[in-house]
Amino acid sequence: MLTSELFAGLVVPLARIFFFISLGLILASLIEELGWSRMMSRLALPFVRFGRFSETSGASFALAFISGVSANTTLAEAYRDGKIGRREVLLANLLNSLPRFFLHLPTVFFLMAPFIKGAALLYVGLTFCAALLRTMLIAGAGRLLLPVAAAKPVAPSSGGRPSLREALLKAWKRLRRRLLRIMLITAPIYALFFLANRLGYFALFSAWVEENISLLAFLPPEGIGVIVLVAATELTAGLAAAGALLDGHTMANREVVLALLTGTVLAAPIQALRHQLPYYAGIFPPRLAAELIVVSQLFRAGSVILVGALYFFFSA
Repeated sequence: MLTSELFAGLVVPLARIFFFISLGLILASLIEELGWSRMMSRLALPFVRFGRFSETSGASFALAFISGVSANTTLAEAYRDGKIGRREVLLANLLNSLPRFFLHLPTVFFLMAPFIKGAALLYVGLTFCAALLRTMLIAGAGRLLLPVAAAKPVAPSSGGRPSLREALLKAWKRLRRRLLRIMLITAPIYALFFLANRLGYFALFSAWVEENISLLAFLPPEGIGVIVLVAATELTAGLAAAGALLDGHTMANREVVLALLTGTVLAAPIQALRHQLPYYAGIFPPRLAAELIVVSQLFRAGSVILVGALYFFFSA
């Protein structure tokens, strides 16, 4: 009985998760290697034109669909050369949140879907709304604060594309590098939450949460563990926990989405220090780099909180 329960509740879900993660990572790599993400850049150029951004900011915006580092390097070099001012650098960096969303969308979605299934669509949809809201607000701010730009935005040159065979080989190499690390994180976390749920630890934790964590009272106690994992470790660990709780019918899609959104907001300072600070400090002047990181993280957190609050009230 115990063996069959472990097989059905742990082995089968983990096998399904790793299969779809592998498939998703390969597809995400192909989208990147074959240059399909470049086609998305044409859809958002009206934001640049409406916001009166310069040609340099327009090029940075289009490059952000392909490489965030390249987009920021374009802004940094133009700022050093005196082509754009400090205000435009700040606004252009914030404007790039929408292409950055699309840049990471394939990997994020195909990573989330095997864990939380339909809730991945809700999470991606809400974070897209937050990114779109940020872009619209910054485009409006640019129209008010920036002078009229005579030049039109320029899309980046595409260059040569690899063949399908070359793209598949690169995707396979990337999969081998990333999948082992994902498995080492996912399997223990999923097993831990599966056992904790079966042993009833969440029920014991419920009373303590209700008395001591009033700020997160809108979530069940199981969601606190997801938040902690997303904020303290990385998204993969939180997804593994959320997937185990969904499969055990302990949490619903709405609760998982709210927990992931909350964890995303709380994880923002840690992610900024781990991922943004090293290369921002390398391409921007120190003070400007600090301003870009602080402003972008605050703006991102504010938009996610607003969208999450609307979802909380209207989905009840």
